[in-house]
Amino acid sequence: MRGEIDVRDIARKHIEAGGVVALPVVVEESAPVEFWKWTPGMGMRRGVWNIPIPMEREVLTPDALIVPLVGFDGEHYRLGYGGGYYDRTIAAAASRPFCVGLGYAEARLPSIYPQPHDIAMNLIVTD
Repeated sequence: MRGEIDVRDIARKHIEAGGVVALPVVVEESAPVEFWKWTPGMGMRRGVWNIPIPMEREVLTPDALIVPLVGFDGEHYRLGYGGGYYDRTIAAAASRPFCVGLGYAEARLPSIYPQPHDIAMNLIVTD
């Protein structure tokens, strides 16, 4: 969405290697997201903000997250679209998943001036 790096090939290769993939689903505004199992070719429908989500709700607890970003800094903090969904979701997780921020290299900033609620990624990967 909105010019994010397309991760479908990464997801397919992960599944081919024996992994499981889930998509983030907003089930309630201003609340943590749920992660619903996804497989290539499965039925999809439109969710909040018209974002495609799996037709069926099969909630998974991820070990790792690929988190989109529109900006990031050298301390691995990221800027998203301002809803705080990933920070809220990571903070609420019983066990913190390994978090990879994914975006474009030109989105690097000197600082995002993180707030107390911001959670740093374990790693930032760019194009």
